[in-house]
Amino acid sequence: MRTNKQQEPKEFEEKVIQISRVSKKTKGGNNVGFSVLMVVGDRKGRVGVGLGKAKDVVSAIRKGIKKAKKKLITVPLNGTTIPFAITVKKGAGRVMLKPAPQGSGVIAGGPVRAVVEAAGVRDISSKILGSENQASSVYATFEALTQIQKIVELKGIKLKSIADVEAEEASKQKELQEKHAKRAESSEESSDKKSPANKVAKKPVKKAAAKAEAKTVAKPKVAQKAEKKVAEEKK
Repeated sequence: MRTNKQQEPKEFEEKVIQISRVSKKTKGGNNVGFSVLMVVGDRKGRVGVGLGKAKDVVSAIRKGIKKAKKKLITVPLNGTTIPFAITVKKGAGRVMLKPAPQGSGVIAGGPVRAVVEAAGVRDISSKILGSENQASSVYATFEALTQIQKIVELKGIKLKSIADVEAEEASKQKELQEKHAKRAESSEESSDKKSPANKVAKKPVKKAAAKAEAKTVAKPKVAQKAEKKVAEEKK
């Protein structure tokens, strides 16, 4: 009886960055082989880079994975991003990494994206300043993350967890909602005060008062005219 074994989820995510065909001249002739650059990470802060060389691609990939796992580092994350900006030069590669607010996503090119995503960085902005060779960019990015780890350990920088960042964002959203609600209430009150119904109700009262005053003022003038007429007739 055959049993279908379920594949267990891998602890590390493996990415092939570059496959190169290599040849070496010897006395016996040319030895042809392959070199494969691998990136390994658990998306929880650990990441490694390794270069494997062998006569066939599969063996080179296996060697690259082994070397990458031996060179694993733990990247300190401030929520979903890196704690500070950094620019690093490694060989011909030069890379700039900057923290980004939550929800920004990974703004990076192919080789840089592969390394930071394997490390578990969800929000970051980057720029390749040196050589655009994939291997150079990968090594420079890995060196930048290594330096971030060393600086955080030396300076004792306090970092926030993802839960802390999410709680802060939730509190900010609540404050914004409360402000919007208060603004809506104040706008409704002001619109009620300035409504045309109130203006129409006030206008007739003012007009009636003005007419009554006009009548009271007009009465003495009429009486004066009548008195003048009576005096003229008597004369």
